[in-house]
Amino acid sequence: MKAAVLGKPVGHSLSPALHRAAYAALGLDGWSYEAIECDEAGLPGLLDSCGPGWAGLSLTMPLKRAVLPLLGWTDPVAVATGCANTVVFTQHAPHGYNTDVAGLLTALTEAGVKPRTATILGAGATACSALAALRELGLAEVTAAVRDPARATGLLAAASRLGLRVQLAPFKIEGPEKQDPGTDLLISTVPEGGSDFFNERMRHAQRPPAAVMDVVYHPWPTSLAQTARRAGSAVISGFELLLHQAARQVELMTGLAAPVPRMREAGLAELASRGS
Repeated sequence: MKAAVLGKPVGHSLSPALHRAAYAALGLDGWSYEAIECDEAGLPGLLDSCGPGWAGLSLTMPLKRAVLPLLGWTDPVAVATGCANTVVFTQHAPHGYNTDVAGLLTALTEAGVKPRTATILGAGATACSALAALRELGLAEVTAAVRDPARATGLLAAASRLGLRVQLAPFKIEGPEKQDPGTDLLISTVPEGGSDFFNERMRHAQRPPAAVMDVVYHPWPTSLAQTARRAGSAVISGFELLLHQAARQVELMTGLAAPVPRMREAGLAELASRGS
C-alpha cells in the first residue's frame, strides 16, 4: 500500500521518517510513504490519480483547507475547524480527518498544561486546530494575535462552529501592555522569527506564560522557545504535535495501534541528522 505527504514546500517534512518507522514496527513490509510536492492547483488531479493501491495522504501547507470540497466525507472535527490534514481512501470516496487537534491535545496534556487563559499567535489552519484543542481543555474564550484581522475570517468562523469566543488582538502592542503577555498558555503557529515581538514581551514580563508551545520543530529550539525557557515557562516543541498527529494518521490508514515510541525515536534521529 502507498501513502504520502503532500504540500509545497514539502522536502523538509518529518512525516516520512515517522510513518516509515511505524510501518517497520508494525511489520507492514509492503507499505511505502513518500513526500510529494503539490500545490492547491494540483491537488484535485493528484487525488484522482490515487487508485486502489493507496491507503491515505497527509496534508500540509497550503492544502488543509483546499482539500475539503474534494472529499466524499469529512469528520466532524475537520468540519468544525475548517481544515483536514489527513485523507483516507475508501472503496467509495476519500474521507477527510483532522488529526492536528488530537496531536495538539495530546502534546499539551502530556506536558501537564491546564490553562485558564490562552493566546494563539496566527490565524491559519493550525491556529484553527489549536482552538478546538483549547475547547477540549475547557476554555470558552481565547485571544488570537493576528497581523491582519481581515485574514482572520477562517479562524473566526471556526470559533463560531466550535462555540468559542475569540478576541482578536494586534500582533504588536505599544504602551505598558507590551511588557506582559498576560496569558497562561501561548501557542505560536507562525514560522520561526514570526514571534520575535513576543520574545521581547516575555523578556520584560512580570508574569510570563506558564507554558509556551511553538509548532515549529526545526530548527529547535526556536528563539521563542529559548526566551520562554529563560523566563521560566514550560516549553512544548512542535515535534510533539507532529508525532501525535502522525500516530493518529497511522491508525486511520492502517487500522492498527501506532507504535509511538518507535516513531518518536525515528523522528528524533532524523532531526539529529539535520543538526537540530
